[in-house]
Amino acid sequence: MGRSFRFVILGGGVSAGYAALEFVRLGIPAGDLCIITDEAVAPYERPALSKGFLLPEGAVRLPAFHTCVGVGAERLTARWYKEHGIELLLNTQVVSVDLKRQTLLTSAKETIAYLMLIVATGARVLRLEEFGVTGADARNIFYLRNLHDATKLVEAMQSCSGGKAVVIGGGYIGMECAAALVSNGVHVTMVFPESHCIARLFTPQIATFYEDYYTRKGVVFVKGTVMSTFESDKDGKVAAVVLKDGTRLPADLVVVGVGIRPNTTLLEGQLIMEKGGIKVNGKMRTSNSTVYAVGDVAAFPLKMYGDVRRLEHVDHARKSAAHAVESIMHPERAKDYDYLPYFYSRVFSLSWQFFGDNSGECLLFGDLKSEKFGAYWVDRGRLVGAFLEGGSKSEYAALAVVARKRPMVEDVQLLAGQGIKFALALCEATSSDSLVSTMAATDDERGAMAAVASDLLQHSGFKVGAGIVVAVAVSWVAYWYGRKKWRK
Repeated sequence: MGRSFRFVILGGGVSAGYAALEFVRLGIPAGDLCIITDEAVAPYERPALSKGFLLPEGAVRLPAFHTCVGVGAERLTARWYKEHGIELLLNTQVVSVDLKRQTLLTSAKETIAYLMLIVATGARVLRLEEFGVTGADARNIFYLRNLHDATKLVEAMQSCSGGKAVVIGGGYIGMECAAALVSNGVHVTMVFPESHCIARLFTPQIATFYEDYYTRKGVVFVKGTVMSTFESDKDGKVAAVVLKDGTRLPADLVVVGVGIRPNTTLLEGQLIMEKGGIKVNGKMRTSNSTVYAVGDVAAFPLKMYGDVRRLEHVDHARKSAAHAVESIMHPERAKDYDYLPYFYSRVFSLSWQFFGDNSGECLLFGDLKSEKFGAYWVDRGRLVGAFLEGGSKSEYAALAVVARKRPMVEDVQLLAGQGIKFALALCEATSSDSLVSTMAATDDERGAMAAVASDLLQHSGFKVGAGIVVAVAVSWVAYWYGRKKWRK
């Protein structure tokens, strides 16, 4: 037996939910779309697992974090899919894909045919068994990728208050899980081979701030080494983690976050692969014209940097999914995907965001002791990346603007001195080109303030166009006028 659909989404993660919403917005008829997932629930916001689900107080639970609440849109529960005529096949594993016949075969031997396929299979965690680690199948070793993983980890933490945990891995998942463990009253030791945490993004100076903060929370860091084996007790549970140098770390539970691998197995040999994922063009279309790939599995042309990348982040999962749907439904108007890389994290009372690329020289600004600081990355004279800890909504928005515009920089020290003020000025410049005509300031006041702002930019070490100079001048006029009015 079999069924057929106009569109099929293979995978039920973040991308699937956002693709479904976009299909509905573009008016697909009921019965045209099918989503196939091996999970037991409708698509949900995966970051909520490490940022909210694991917390001891105020923890989030479904249906609170179904997609697409991550961008303030409606919550897509199983009922929503039914109401919109979307077939949501839960607990369904696809065992093979035949792109020539345009069919998928499930483990239940059902054949599902499609006209257009969106591959949104995401990624799976790398497990210690794959590295030949002895004892890696113990019951108290945990990973975090899906709702089932998170539920098991919550149960373990609740029964381990006051106990000891070893977190293997110093990336995003390792750091966020460590924070959750501490919040649940568990003593944490982190082990990773790099010289500092989140080494793919952080510089040593930035990492030191977060490591010092975690240390004050009681976390112990063991850096520059890896685990070798586990010691197990008579019940087969891990009793200790043994490091390569022989160091023994007692453990009541172990959390592993050593990376993920794209789920491309079903498509290998049928599609062109690149960067460990499925190669797509600017429309998210693969080497097969009836197949699109989005999210973690897509190796796409990063337009603003002129290269091909595969990004593992929820923001890209959301946006690439919506872009693929638009490309399918309206190919005549769809432009090439023009993505700005974006990463973020929230742990304890800390919150940071990063936009762009972390290549070139890193310039820190602000005060690390005040828990509000940032950094710019300058590569070959151009500002290419921006980071901020403890920022406001408007400040993060300004970072996105400056990272996308990538202005030229002549004086890096001056840039570091201006810090977030430069990004805010540039952001204001893009939206304040008509303020002068509406303000009740005198011509002399406006002219003086505009001259000051123009002089500031002309001598600030940044090569920006005349239009930007004028716009920033206007923003400075607006600022000083508002300040003057407030003082009256």
